[in-house]
Amino acid sequence: MSGHSQFKNIMYRKGAQDAKRAKVFAKIGREILVAAKMGSPDPQANPRLRSALAAARSENMPNDNVSRILKKAAGDDNIESYEDVRFEGFGVGGVSVIVEALTDNRNRTVPEIRSAFSKYGGNLGDVGSVSFMFDHLGAVAFAKDGLTFDSLFEKAAEAGAENVEEAEDEFVVVSTVESFGAVRDFVTEHVKEPIRAEIIWKPKNLVECDFETVKTLLKMIDVLEDNDDVQKVFTNFSCSSEVQRQLDEEFS
Repeated sequence: MSGHSQFKNIMYRKGAQDAKRAKVFAKIGREILVAAKMGSPDPQANPRLRSALAAARSENMPNDNVSRILKKAAGDDNIESYEDVRFEGFGVGGVSVIVEALTDNRNRTVPEIRSAFSKYGGNLGDVGSVSFMFDHLGAVAFAKDGLTFDSLFEKAAEAGAENVEEAEDEFVVVSTVESFGAVRDFVTEHVKEPIRAEIIWKPKNLVECDFETVKTLLKMIDVLEDNDDVQKVFTNFSCSSEVQRQLDEEFS
């Protein structure tokens, strides 16, 4: 759903998985910390915190880590002040890219993001330069195990969702951003625990790219996602099954 999720397995093969996992935990931890400091420490009264905790569960983040972060948020008034920042631009091949970041120093983050774009043939633009080519949506993903499309669709409709989409190994309940929290909570209660629940930028149209272009884009995305301040990266590129096969061979 993030515009390049079908290539995630390739990118994880490129480096040490333990290091990647530590990065993921650090980013989720930062989101939990900020959510708890900005709103209520009670997840039931804080939708952003509920989403962050759901992300922690989906990544199997240890409960001790989560508890430690929540205690820090509750007791430390000297925690750095973070702000949400969105970057938009174009990668090689004219592919649209949206980067969501959470930073305590915009003057550090901006040049780092700009450098990642430039290094791989892209250009950082202004906010709004590409987001009009995406839909801003809520997405709650469920593993297909023991679940049918019709049963999920019934509950999703009851929750007020916009649609249910089917992928190879998952169903995704799609909602507006405004109704995301209510939809996520309803389907979680009445269906099962989702494997992912997040606000996404879904491309309206995909740009099909050749092998070399996709390789360059994946390298840029890898650098962006390796940045401590970057939370999520969304793109609108796709590729043929032949290019996918070449990528599997390249990074296996």
